Amino acid sequence: MPTAPAEGDGGTDAVPGPSEGERRSPLWWPAFALPAVAAVVYTVATRRLTGDIHYVLGALRTGGEAGYSPSEVFTHRPFFYRWFIAGLDRIAFGGTGLRETLLEAAGALLAAAAAAALYAALLRRVTGREAALTAGVTGLALALAPRTDFLQPEWAAVVLTVFGVAAAIGPARPWPAALLAGLPLGLAVMMKYSTAATAAIGVLLVYAVDRGRAVRLALVAVPTAAALFGLSVLAGSHEWQWTRDMPQINQSALSRTGIHPSFVLTRSVDYLADRAVLSPVLLLLPGALLLVLGRVRGRLRRAELLAVAAATGLGALAVVVVQGNWFLYHAAQLPVLAAALWGLAVGGARRTPPRLFCAVSVGYGALPVLYARAPEEVQRPVVVWAAGALALLAALVDALLEARGPRTARETRPAHGVWQYGVWHASAALAGVVCLAASIWPGSPHLAMNGRVTVTSAAYLSGMRHIEDEADWLRATLPAGAPVLYLAFGDTTYYVGHPARCRYPIATFLQRSRFLPDVAGLASFRENADCVDHDPAPYAVLERGWFRPGKVDPDLARRIAAVYDCPPASAGGNLVLCVRRSGVR
Repeated sequence: MPTAPAEGDGGTDAVPGPSEGERRSPLWWPAFALPAVAAVVYTVATRRLTGDIHYVLGALRTGGEAGYSPSEVFTHRPFFYRWFIAGLDRIAFGGTGLRETLLEAAGALLAAAAAAALYAALLRRVTGREAALTAGVTGLALALAPRTDFLQPEWAAVVLTVFGVAAAIGPARPWPAALLAGLPLGLAVMMKYSTAATAAIGVLLVYAVDRGRAVRLALVAVPTAAALFGLSVLAGSHEWQWTRDMPQINQSALSRTGIHPSFVLTRSVDYLADRAVLSPVLLLLPGALLLVLGRVRGRLRRAELLAVAAATGLGALAVVVVQGNWFLYHAAQLPVLAAALWGLAVGGARRTPPRLFCAVSVGYGALPVLYARAPEEVQRPVVVWAAGALALLAALVDALLEARGPRTARETRPAHGVWQYGVWHASAALAGVVCLAASIWPGSPHLAMNGRVTVTSAAYLSGMRHIEDEADWLRATLPAGAPVLYLAFGDTTYYVGHPARCRYPIATFLQRSRFLPDVAGLASFRENADCVDHDPAPYAVLERGWFRPGKVDPDLARRIAAVYDCPPASAGGNLVLCVRRSGVR
C-alpha cells in the first residue's frame, strides 16, 4: 500500500530517494535472493500437485484422448482456466514425477514474472528497497504457496491481479495503463467467476495508490471481463450450460443453505485460523498494516487506507462464505496480500527494520511444523489467534519506537555504520524468506480443520503414492489404450490415464445426485448419464468411496447395472474394474 501522493489528488509521481545506507549497502539483496531461490528450487522438486489439479489434468488428458478440446471438456472449472492448465500441461513431458516438476517450475516462473512486473511498477512510487522487498515477498508467497493453493483458479487469479496492478500503476500515462491492466484483471475474473473478488481487490489496491487510475481501471476491466465471458460462451458449445448448472451441484452454497449469521461468524473465525496454520504470514498481516499506517501522514488518509484494508479483507472472506465449502484455497489471495504488506512494512522502515516484528516473523517460519506436532488439546483456533496477537503487539512496540525516532533525512542516516545498517536489512529480508517457506516442509500441515491439523504434507504425499499404486495395479489389468468410463474422482482418473469416450471424463454431475436429487434434472446430468449407455466404453473404473451406485439417482444406478458387471462390494476393494456386459453395444 504505497503512500506516495496520488495523481488523482493532484500529487506527483515523485519517488522518495533511497537513503545513503541503501545506496552503499547491497548486503540485504543476496540475503533475500539466495535462500529464496534455494527454497523455490526445493519446492519445485518436492511439493507435487494437489488433488484438485489432478482432477483438472485427468479430465483434460482423458477427454483430449477422446477427441475433445479443453473448450469441450467438463472439469468444474471455466473455459479460460481449462485452457490455462492445458497450456501449462502442453509444455510438460515424461513420467508423472517429471511432468509435475515441470508444471511446478512453470508456475514458479509465472510467479517470478509477476514479481518482476510489480517491482518495475513500484520503483516509480517507493524506494528501491521497498519495491524490491515488496515485490520479492509477493512473488515468493506465490511460488511457495501451500500445495492446496498452487495452480488453483484462485492462485492463477492472484498472479493475474499482480500483473494487472503492476500495469495500472507503472506506466506514466493513466489511460494506457488502465487499458494495459484491463486484460489481466478480466482474465482473473474468468479463472473461476468467484475470483471476481480477487480482481476487485486489485482495483482497491490501485485506489490506495491513485484514485483516478483505480476509476479508469474499473471502467476498463468490467467490460473486458464481460467480453471475455462472451468469448468463452461463443468458443465453447456447452459453456453457458455449464455456467448455469455448476452452481447447482454445490450442496454447501448459500443459495441452498441460507444465511445463518452466527454460524458464518464463528465459522469465519475458525476458518481464518485454519488458513493461518498453513500460511503463518497471515498472522503478520494486522501488525504489518499497523506499521504501514503509522508512517502515513494525515488522519483522513490513514482512515481511507484503513477502509481500503477492511474492504479488502471482507471481500476476500465474503467469497469464501458465499461458496460455502470453506476450502482453504478459496482464500489464496490473503497470504499473498499479507506478504506484500509485510514487504512494505519492513522495507519502508526509516532507520532499521522493525526488529521485534521481524523476530516474530522468523519464529513463525517454524510454527506450522511445531503446531502440527503439538498435542491435540493445543491445536485450537484460540492458540492461533493468540499467535496473531503476539505479532500485533510486536509491531505496536516497533511502531512506537519508530514514531519516537528522528524524521529528517539527515537524522535517518545509519548511526552505526553502513555495513551494520545493511546487516539489519539483510536479517529482515531473511526473516521474510523463513516465514514464507513455512508451508513447504514435509512436516507442515496440508489441511487443517477447526484449528486441528488433519493431514501433514508428508502424510498427503504418502496417500498419493498409495492411490498411484492402486491405479498402476488397475492399469496393468486393462488392455493398452482401452477406453474407460470413470466413476471415480480426479486422482484415480489422473493416474489411470486411459482415454474416456465422453466430454464428462469424471462423473461429477452423476456423483452429486448422491447428495442432491434435483441434480438429476439438469441438462448436464442427462448428458453425463448418456455416457453410461450410449456407445459405452468396454470398461468402467469404479471408486466406491467416491461414487456409490446404491446412493446415486435410482434410474442412473439401473442404467449402470444394465451395462457393466462390477465386483460386489463384499468382494472388491475401494477401486474396482467393471466390465461391459456381453451383448451390450
